[in-house]
Amino acid sequence: MSSDVPAPDPLDVLQREYDERRLAQERKGERYMWWYLGYFLFGIHIVAFVMIYAIHHAK
Repeated sequence: MSSDVPAPDPLDVLQREYDERRLAQERKGERYMWWYLGYFLFGIHIVAFVMIYAIHHAK
């Protein structure tokens, strides 16, 4: 008894694997981008508070 299910096209399999890897890498890169943006904004606020402190305590 042979099954009539055709073997998957190797090109389709490779394309699907590539798309999955690219999507995973894109998600990872997006997550890093949000962390970098958060640290950047946090750093800007620290600098702003230091500058405000320096201005208010200048003689």
